[in-house]
Amino acid sequence: MVRSGVYGYDDRGHPRFDIIGYTATREEGNIMLAEYNRDPWDVDKAKITLQGLFDLWKEKKAPKLGRSNQACLCSAFKHCSKLLNIPYKKIRSYQMQETIDGCGKSYATQGAIKNLWGHLDRFALELDIITRCYSDLLTTDPIPETSRNRFSDDEINCLWNHQNEPWVDSVLILIYSGWRISELLNLKTADIDLQLGTMTGGTKTKAGKGRIVPIHSLIRLFVERRMDEGGEYLFNYNGKKCSETKYRKFWKNIMDSLGIEKSPHECRHTFESLLDSAKANRKCIDLMMGHKSKDTGNRIYNHKTLDELKEAIELITRTIDGTVNTELITK
Repeated sequence: MVRSGVYGYDDRGHPRFDIIGYTATREEGNIMLAEYNRDPWDVDKAKITLQGLFDLWKEKKAPKLGRSNQACLCSAFKHCSKLLNIPYKKIRSYQMQETIDGCGKSYATQGAIKNLWGHLDRFALELDIITRCYSDLLTTDPIPETSRNRFSDDEINCLWNHQNEPWVDSVLILIYSGWRISELLNLKTADIDLQLGTMTGGTKTKAGKGRIVPIHSLIRLFVERRMDEGGEYLFNYNGKKCSETKYRKFWKNIMDSLGIEKSPHECRHTFESLLDSAKANRKCIDLMMGHKSKDTGNRIYNHKTLDELKEAIELITRTIDGTVNTELITK
């Protein structure tokens, strides 16, 4: 048993010592005491294990994060199982790195594990459990360059030329609204206000939930037709909400028949790209996309009205041979 200095006396006047650990030999004990005197630590906190710190972090810090982020970090913790009972103070960067390198998962999971270690390190630093963040030394596989691209003008015109074919309207609605596929399929007719000309929905992030997207004049007729079908959701199949699995089958059939190689998410890329090319206000783009503005001034002080959002979205026009075409707006 290795003891530090006297911190008090009992009722009989005997000194009380802090026990900082146990060693097999006196020599090892002297080494431990020397290390403690050189870099004193809170004795109780020094004993907290990775599992203990994680449990405390989940209680104190995790609730301040979004649900999706919490779930991602908790899932990442499963890859740290070999270190659960090790005192957190003793865990080094190479051990953290092994949880990343040995997970056998994609760059996304590796990034989540690295992110988790960062959260735990900062929490441990706050509690004076550690004096430096080893998570700063961690690395993950580089994020591959995205293969996603926007629909070309020719591809968009091809969709317009086949607008009356089954489910092609959904592709055009995605392109001119920026919804994710899950967000579009979750839209209820109650979320559509034809009088105001808006759709309200969104998922995933705090900035993305409950966002308002004006109904672009080019797709208003499609939305009205879907509303006229009745049903709880904007997109129904056999009287029920269309599932994402079923919709992806419709998508594949459309893309195959038109000779287009694009994914549903590339509609979202197209929407943002069209707005950017049209010189739309960045804050308006972020609001409609459900993105959190990177600029502090925009994020805190710049409040855009519905009229400004409508003005921004209408900057997107359909061009044929370099000229604006409005024919389909009233068809």
